This record gives sequence, structure tokens and C-alpha cells, in this order.
Amino acid sequence: MKRLQELMKEIHDLTLKIEEQYPELYRHLDENPATISRGEHSQIDTKNFSDYLESLKALLAHVANHQREIATE
Repeated sequence: MKRLQELMKEIHDLTLKIEEQYPELYRHLDENPATISRGEHSQIDTKNFSDYLESLKALLAHVANHQREIATE
């Protein structure tokens, strides 16, 4: 599994890409239900960051596919 620093860098880079290329999506990232867990007994680890990174990738892929579909109509 990737190291925590590598995951954090990937999350940062992907978030920056979303901010620059999909500003309408970036405004809603904090509303994404797939966030890093928080709570009394939660623990931040590479699994949490990896899951969050994958959710960002899936969200971006969904938006990109949707925009392509609209462009071809």
C-alpha cells in the first residue's frame, strides 16, 4: 500500500486539477459523502486516504464522462 505522504500528494494534485478544470465540481467537494472518517474512535491511516483518493477519482471520471456525453449530443 502507498505511503501516507504519497497519498496526500496525489489527493492534493487531484484536488488542484478539479479546482482548475472543474470549478463547478470543486465548490461541492465538501458535500461529498465519501470523506475521511472523523469521530471519537476514528483513526486516520493510509486506508482512509486511499479510499478518499479513489472516491475523488471516481467522481472526476463520472463528471468527465457526463461532459463527453453532453458534448456528443
